[in-house]
Amino acid sequence: MVTHRMVDVNGVRLHIAEQGEGPLVVLLHGFPESWHSWHHQFGPLAEAGFRVVAPDQRGYGRSDRPDAVDAYTILHLVGDVVGLIGALGEKKAYVVGHDWGAPVAWHTALLRPDLVRGVAGLSVPPPLRGPHPPLASMEERFGGRFYWNYIARAGVADAEFAKDTRTTLRKFFYAASGDAPHAGGLQQPLVDPERGWLADMPDPEVLPDWFTEDDLDALTESFSQGFTGALNWYRNMDRNWELTAPWHSAVVTVPALYLYGDRDLVPAFPGTPEFIERLPTLMPNLWRPPVRLAGCGHWTQQERPAEVNEALVDFLTRSPS
Repeated sequence: MVTHRMVDVNGVRLHIAEQGEGPLVVLLHGFPESWHSWHHQFGPLAEAGFRVVAPDQRGYGRSDRPDAVDAYTILHLVGDVVGLIGALGEKKAYVVGHDWGAPVAWHTALLRPDLVRGVAGLSVPPPLRGPHPPLASMEERFGGRFYWNYIARAGVADAEFAKDTRTTLRKFFYAASGDAPHAGGLQQPLVDPERGWLADMPDPEVLPDWFTEDDLDALTESFSQGFTGALNWYRNMDRNWELTAPWHSAVVTVPALYLYGDRDLVPAFPGTPEFIERLPTLMPNLWRPPVRLAGCGHWTQQERPAEVNEALVDFLTRSPS
């Protein structure tokens, strides 16, 4: 059974879900998600002999939502993971992240390899700190229409997404899935600032098999207080670039695993496909070549739970502890 409780971590209270006993595995969700995005992973990982913990990260679900935008930097988010490991009475953990949770997992391994037994990222590859701040770069490249820049504008996306939370989430999950008709194309996610991001997203009459009405209910409830805390993660992207300057050109050295869907737009971002090809030469402890899941969109562990669980269990049980 999955149990729930609140934990004091790094100056905030985090809601966590947990199951199982054994070495700790921390599962970190992305946007717009919650701990629930890992519900297919709890049973298999617990049965494989692991203590599985998935928090609502700061700004999400039942966890605290600090008001200050700069309370959501990558150092705060890594600090939450470090604090959570300690609060759970553990000295080390495996860290697994999807979407925004992946950069948090990768940076936890990069900044605190002493605490990380192994790291796995889904959708978003390991960090590559470029020569220029990412928001500024995308602003210039796409004339301010790239979705990062749309989200970065204070209050705009917050208001659009909160008008009808359930519809917003339904559109997001379908549009970025492998089931959407346009999935797998190379068109970048550009937003018309006058019409908003949701205007051109399809709204399915029937949800995909892997995303039920109960899943949508749980997700809608987790955003009942709005989207601002979650969106503040994006608003720190240039600040994160500044803060991580000491780790420029550094690579993750702990055992690592990377999985992504071949219909996921994120691995098709400018420069990312070439970077993924180079990962085996860049990361000395990449456990296996990047795992490419056929027909899978952005919601990796929900769209392909059996394949993700198999890869995770193999990685977690065979990597050095």
